[in-house]
Amino acid sequence: MDARVDQKDRPIFVDLDGTLIKTDLLWETLFLTARQAPARLRHVPGWRAQGKARLKAGLAEGIDFDPAILPYREEVVEALRLAKAEGRRIVLATGSNERLAHAVADHLGLFDEVMASCYDVNLTSSRKLERIVGTCGENGFDYFGNSHDDICLLDAAAEATVVAPDRAARKWQQQSGSELIRAGGEPVKAALKAMRPHQWAKNVLIFVPMVLTHEFFNFGMLFEALVAFFAFSFAASAVYILNDLVDLTADRKHKTKRRRPFASGTLKIPDGLKLAGGLSVSSLLLSLLLPWPFLGVLAGYLVATTAYSLFIKRMLLIDVLTLAGLYTTRIMAGVAATAVSVSFWLLAFSLFFFLSLALVKRYTELMDFGTGAERSKTGRGYVDADLETLAQAGMTSGFAAVMVLALYINSPEVLTHYNIPWLVWPLCPILLYIIVRIWVLARRGHMHDDPVVFMLQDWRSQMMIAVGGLMFLLAAYA
Repeated sequence: MDARVDQKDRPIFVDLDGTLIKTDLLWETLFLTARQAPARLRHVPGWRAQGKARLKAGLAEGIDFDPAILPYREEVVEALRLAKAEGRRIVLATGSNERLAHAVADHLGLFDEVMASCYDVNLTSSRKLERIVGTCGENGFDYFGNSHDDICLLDAAAEATVVAPDRAARKWQQQSGSELIRAGGEPVKAALKAMRPHQWAKNVLIFVPMVLTHEFFNFGMLFEALVAFFAFSFAASAVYILNDLVDLTADRKHKTKRRRPFASGTLKIPDGLKLAGGLSVSSLLLSLLLPWPFLGVLAGYLVATTAYSLFIKRMLLIDVLTLAGLYTTRIMAGVAATAVSVSFWLLAFSLFFFLSLALVKRYTELMDFGTGAERSKTGRGYVDADLETLAQAGMTSGFAAVMVLALYINSPEVLTHYNIPWLVWPLCPILLYIIVRIWVLARRGHMHDDPVVFMLQDWRSQMMIAVGGLMFLLAAYA
């Protein structure tokens, strides 16, 4: 019998987590539970105390799991399809819970058998090897694996394929010369993308109180505002990471969000948690350089954004009011950091203006799902019938912001703060242009899913903002 026949007769055993898919189902099910049944999280410590197999089973039982949206490694899937076409027997051998493993196998239709963890057996490493050797003997199988837990199986396999290896598996692969399927992607780039530094532009609102009191050359105040800016930015990035982890399922169903690092599998969930922890600590340390009221505002922001990520974002209207409030909180953070007084006009304006933008965000998301959008699909509290209501409310809120601005310009405060008060009036038509244009583009389906990011990237909006800033400076200093 020649080597070719021997190879054809050998079954192929394939690991799931990190090998067939780019993610780990233990972490996936943890965040699915946080999203779908957060009350079950109270059982996690008890399950973990009973062993990892019990933890995996407990997390797998209470969730709605869709294997079709997982980030599969196409190179591995294609290699298995070719092997299947040659008549080889393929077995999914995984430490993931059996319910999830069978769902993946049924979806792909490539596997002849499934070996997986059950309620009381965590099928990893030596346990998995013992099960496989008992089936086909030493060196009687080929194996696809990726981690240090797979090294004993890679050693025992007749032919081993190492997929996107961790450090230990990479060292083994280099020493053995076995076939390697690389991970692809750049972890550092993926981590930066997960932090969403472009969203830090929203924290420029921290400087607004200082600007409106004309403290441009107060360098002590400027330093405090800069520290507050980075403290808020790091905290916001940590929350964005948490939000992405909780929203994995919804993001993978979205036409653009499915390319986010966690949804696409280019960044591992444990790495994301470490990154979020580091950002949170950095934010706290920076906050200690500022007055204590700032720390209170930041803590409130973190509580509100965490609550938003976990459940508020799925609550009708409460979600957009919370988003508007979070923008206003950034202004309050600037007040707390620099110890300047806060204006009623500024708070009223920001509430109406950012409520309009929050409604644009929801309108655009709903438009992306198209006809038949339901709460179960969108992960939000809206359905397609709400589109017109959202548009009307958003336009009305935007016009209310312009009205507040007009009343402020006509108030006695303007006479005391500006040398040429009438130069502030052009801000009203400029703001009207920005708001109406955003809504026109949203209704045409041409709006970015985040209108603030759109304004920062759109040259017409940039030009209007620049003109408005120039008029403000001339009114104050001409």
